[in-house]
Amino acid sequence: MARVLFINAGSEGHINPTIGVVQELVNRGEEVVYFCTEAFRQRLEKAGAFVRTIDDLRFIQAFLSGGRTYLIERINGLLLTADIVIPSVLEQIEGEHFDYIIHDSMFGCGRLLAQILELPAINSCTSFAQTRESFDRMLDQYQSEVPLETAKPIVERYHSLTAMVKEKYGVEIQSPYEAFCNPAPLTIVYTTKEFQPDVESFDSSYKFVGPSITPRSAPNNFDSTVIMGKDPIYISLGTVFNRAIDFYKLCFEALGETEHTIVMSVGTRTPIGDLGEIPDNFIVQNYVPQTEVLQQSKLFITHGGMNSTHEGLYYGVPLIVIPQGADQPLIARQVANIGAGIHLHMESLTSNQLRDAVDHVLHTSSCKDAVTAIRTSFGTYEGYQQAADEIFSFRRFA
Repeated sequence: MARVLFINAGSEGHINPTIGVVQELVNRGEEVVYFCTEAFRQRLEKAGAFVRTIDDLRFIQAFLSGGRTYLIERINGLLLTADIVIPSVLEQIEGEHFDYIIHDSMFGCGRLLAQILELPAINSCTSFAQTRESFDRMLDQYQSEVPLETAKPIVERYHSLTAMVKEKYGVEIQSPYEAFCNPAPLTIVYTTKEFQPDVESFDSSYKFVGPSITPRSAPNNFDSTVIMGKDPIYISLGTVFNRAIDFYKLCFEALGETEHTIVMSVGTRTPIGDLGEIPDNFIVQNYVPQTEVLQQSKLFITHGGMNSTHEGLYYGVPLIVIPQGADQPLIARQVANIGAGIHLHMESLTSNQLRDAVDHVLHTSSCKDAVTAIRTSFGTYEGYQQAADEIFSFRRFA
């Protein structure tokens, strides 16, 4: 039995794909100590992990203080979380031994902790993988759109933060890629080669294991029998960017009083009373059991987080993707590229455009064929079981 240190943060899309991996590792005899936010304690303990937490409020405040407009600002935000995550983890594991570390690709200072603790490291990548070259191209594109007078202080802050990390923790950050993507000798990517853009650019250290989807416990306030046999349209903007009252009202205008049954999840931060009059064909709740609803749905209108995108395609549901931020525009473009749905833009969206998009996706056979093809490709991978196989293979030679 080996002891595993797992470092993650507090986002559904980054936590959920790892739950099956944790359960599989525990079933095979590993002991997993998992750092995340308090909100995910119950589901990870149920998977068999020993959960320890970081201060989610301080973590989010530090991350947001880096700025949200430009990519380099988000990198600065991740570096600013170092003083929240690293001392907390080191204090809570003092005197303990670990055999290897698994860290999220985008949160939690995982690469830094791996170097500080001198542990063999595995990168848990819940979005599309990035090589150094593809990331640098993306960063250059973002940088070219930033006025020089705006970029200069942001870049100076980046250099100041990397110098601070080196001085305080003895770890040198060589590039923004290291800070943002947390590269490691082994990267587990929870998608398929068929869905990953530019897949030929990745070497054998990247293991594509397919979607890692497990049943999730959920509040029992949704009666799934009310949509049985009705082939609903499901609308959700996820758990992070979901306070979007104007969008939800636009959905009422576009799809209210149509022949479609609509299930809409608005998140816990949107009071349903703020939405005004709800059309009779809408079922609106703060939370619904997503995988349960998707198994009965004919269309998924989503923000395009990788977790939600995978779940929709896994259950054979075509997508209308309306990205809100982070990696979602890239995912939306890839969904459109493979023909499994449509990419729309929130800023210019009208009710007529949304209604037309719904009609187009529901009545286009090529879209259904593309969804069937990608769903079939998902079935050739083993998800969390394959991830555990790769981890054990790596551990034998680490």
